Amino acid sequence: MSSPRTAGTAPRTALTRARVLESAVALADREGLGALTMRSLARELGIEAMSLYHHVANKEDLLDGVVDVVAAEIQEAVGELGPLADDAHPTAWKPALRRQILTARSVLLRHPWATTVLESRTSFSLHIVRYFDSLVGLMRHGGLSYDLVHHAMHALGSRALGFSQELFEPDGATAGSAAGGAAQAGADDAATAMLAQMAEQVPHMIEMLAEISHEGPDSTLGWCDDQTEFEFGLDLILDGLDRLAEREKS
Repeated sequence: MSSPRTAGTAPRTALTRARVLESAVALADREGLGALTMRSLARELGIEAMSLYHHVANKEDLLDGVVDVVAAEIQEAVGELGPLADDAHPTAWKPALRRQILTARSVLLRHPWATTVLESRTSFSLHIVRYFDSLVGLMRHGGLSYDLVHHAMHALGSRALGFSQELFEPDGATAGSAAGGAAQAGADDAATAMLAQMAEQVPHMIEMLAEISHEGPDSTLGWCDDQTEFEFGLDLILDGLDRLAEREKS
């Protein structure tokens, strides 16, 4: 005996908060954070906008939710990391910390818009807190005192999550969409043109920009936050922490 549903049609997937958030992440990945509105998300799900409010209270709740999805993805990626070959060595904390942070960055590179949302949150999800706890655990396992670990977390700042908070960031530089590369290039060009008009006032900046270039624009999470610059800053901090940790032991 056939069911009341039309024969041959599949049942519609029940709308849940998890499905709403996963669709929101997919929309932001494809079209950028600016395209993520309650109305556009409703269209993505094929429902009326008012139906969304059964699952997310408002836009801020939606943003909290998508951060939680990305944070869970970071946690999962970090959890899949196996032990390092020299895991028992006293200084193993440094390569382990470096690998974990770069793993978090690899997730953010798949969701470049997420850095903007992360910077705007006033509270962190349990996934984020557990991630930071694992960083603290690595440093403590390496013999660093809680005092030095506390300094380390301040020094790392957003780098602990895999991105750099830029001092200068032209509008559009963090556009995380299919056109993100073009927006990034346009922002860089605009910034360079602005500085060129101020050449007499900022000669050192002009000379520096004329000499340097960033390769691999698709790997950026900000105006100058490419992979090379991120790892350069991260290694400076980790090397400094390593020296301070050795000084503590002596």
